Amino acid sequence: MKTEENYEKDLAGKTVVITGSSSGVGRAAAEAFAREGCNVVIVARGQEGINEIVELCKALNTQVIGIAADVSIAADVERITTETLAKFGRIDVWINNAGVMASGKFEEIPMEVHEQVIKTNLFGYMHGAYNAVQVFKEQNEGILINNISIGGYMPAPYSAVYSSTKYGIRGMMEGIQAEISNHKNIHVCNIYPQLQNSTGNLHSAKYSGFKMNISPLASDPRETADAMVALAKNPKKDVFPDFKSRVITTMYKIFPTLFNNAASAVVRLMMKIKKGPEVEGNVLKQSQEPLRIYGRPELNNDSGNLKKAVIIGAGIGFAFIFFRNRLQK
Repeated sequence: MKTEENYEKDLAGKTVVITGSSSGVGRAAAEAFAREGCNVVIVARGQEGINEIVELCKALNTQVIGIAADVSIAADVERITTETLAKFGRIDVWINNAGVMASGKFEEIPMEVHEQVIKTNLFGYMHGAYNAVQVFKEQNEGILINNISIGGYMPAPYSAVYSSTKYGIRGMMEGIQAEISNHKNIHVCNIYPQLQNSTGNLHSAKYSGFKMNISPLASDPRETADAMVALAKNPKKDVFPDFKSRVITTMYKIFPTLFNNAASAVVRLMMKIKKGPEVEGNVLKQSQEPLRIYGRPELNNDSGNLKKAVIIGAGIGFAFIFFRNRLQK
């Protein structure tokens, strides 16, 4: 796959399928591609959220359709493909973005929930890639963008099964990248954002007293959406959409055990202190209100990015020194 060539600078008129686009990063991506003049295909389980973003895209004078579908079901994803081709005749960009999360002690999360996390995340991305690659080969061009998150490189504390799906997605897509390497106009792009200030945290399932607010250090979902647009214009294999995601991943690679144990210790302590209620979330049912981009709109302030990065670096440094001293005693 040639990563340095520009695929198409002008996206106007290109058809873009976005799964999980009724809220969060997916909703931001739908808006971003609509502003580029793309034909946008909104995919989500809930019709209410679909209707809202369809109307928003129409207001931006772009062609748009909404399809209610569950990406964990292969037949639903085939239907997305069929309906999109029937409407627009081709698919230029497919964005695998739909995902769910369940956090808590591994053995206290219901098995049904664990299994659905795997079906939605891992199977969902597999179903999307399966259909997209077939269409792209018939067209001899196309871009598949996978919103994997830094979870593809490092585990999320007390979210073991969720983490396994992210590692699995990364491995699957690296394999597909190799398979299509002889098709110069077909690209598989993986994006690795850190924790987002999106509705994902609000919609996730929570057990074992797990209750975590969206951090002020969380990244702006619109930045991740902009990175997706940039990939559609100039595809690359792997992208970290902001400085924070790269720093966190790099630190984990250097101190994996320390980083993992420290993060788990913090979450374990917070679960004991907060003792949050059990929350079913959107794993087994469609997302409920709020259906918007930001989880905490009041945190939408880019002016503090440098300060946030410094805080992250300092926090990691202090944590390393603290735990190193503990280990040496």
